[in-house]
Amino acid sequence: MKKLVIIPTYNEKENIENIISAVFALQEDFQVLVVDDSSPDGTSEIVTKLQTIYPGQLHLIVRKVKDGLGKAYIHGFKWALDHQFDYIFEMDADFSHNPEDLNKLFIACQSADMSIGSRYSKGVNVVNWPMGRVLLSYFASKYVRLILGIPIHDTTAGFVCFSRKVLEQIGLDHIKLKGYGFQIEMKFRAYKKGFKVVEVPIIFTNRELGVSKMNGGIIHEAVFGVLNLKWKSLIGKL
Repeated sequence: MKKLVIIPTYNEKENIENIISAVFALQEDFQVLVVDDSSPDGTSEIVTKLQTIYPGQLHLIVRKVKDGLGKAYIHGFKWALDHQFDYIFEMDADFSHNPEDLNKLFIACQSADMSIGSRYSKGVNVVNWPMGRVLLSYFASKYVRLILGIPIHDTTAGFVCFSRKVLEQIGLDHIKLKGYGFQIEMKFRAYKKGFKVVEVPIIFTNRELGVSKMNGGIIHEAVFGVLNLKWKSLIGKL
């Protein structure tokens, strides 16, 4: 079974070498695809150098436009399907997701169609986040569960394993949300398709290096995007 970890990047030069090395240090048969949005800090150049160390295992796509996390992931998903990967993972570059948890997600996905590294399925497992950010994230997931009616505790999670069939059938060309709302839309569409989704408790650790990409526009899109998803679902236009 071919397994691919997709890591989207923009200005992650402080983290990218270490996160790639950490994935390959697991000595599992994970491959890595970095989808870089033309980072001006030289992130892609670092990846290119690392490809000589990990030939055939480390892949790179450099996109010419920066149009959101969701678009970067969809680009990576399509590449993964074209290259016949069976399991495809989402993971951040900044070590907020522990690479050692990748195998937990893979194991969980063997008895499901999609597994989520969840911060909130067993209490609140977040380290070094400001309290305001914790509350925003936690209650955002509560809001999404209430509006969309999905039985997922961490609806905005970005640490996910998909089986191939989910990405083949979910309708990637119909995904509209671009920021963190993209994570919500992927989960909602998978749930509405009848796929089995499980949550795996993880500990989420705030980044130590680099700068967070969270901003007010992303929050706005997520809030109103959820209402739009609900409306489309009600009128059968999802």
